[in-house]
Amino acid sequence: MKAKHQRLILALVALFALVGAGLLAASALKDEAAYFYAPNDVKTKGVEAGRAIRLGGMVVDGSLKREADGVTIRFDVTDGKATVPAKFSGIAPDLFKEGSGVVAEGSFDRSGTFVANNLLAKHDERYMPRELEGMQYDAKTHEMKGTK
Repeated sequence: MKAKHQRLILALVALFALVGAGLLAASALKDEAAYFYAPNDVKTKGVEAGRAIRLGGMVVDGSLKREADGVTIRFDVTDGKATVPAKFSGIAPDLFKEGSGVVAEGSFDRSGTFVANNLLAKHDERYMPRELEGMQYDAKTHEMKGTK
């Protein structure tokens, strides 16, 4: 009887250890996960300053400006429903330009500007985020129009 009791206790301790390790891993991943948002999601749902996210949409024509330091760029990202100001310091990918799609990783500062630490523009112009499929960007009006 004593051996069975010891095995039961050992099995319960192992089970609790596994559950605890799983909860710790899930908590750590939650803090590091970057979620995808379109500008309209940011405006309607809100994103707290400092939270790591991915912001996706189109770079608004005429919004790309270089700052005096030569490495910082400011631009606006739109999904046709809302527009978000953004900035990035560093070397932008060759495909990053006005009127093209962009996914930027970073966070919002307290003023509401998205501060990107990475720009993902390594795709051709036919790429469209899943959330924007079936829509086309009108460069003249800066609006997204549905084709369906």
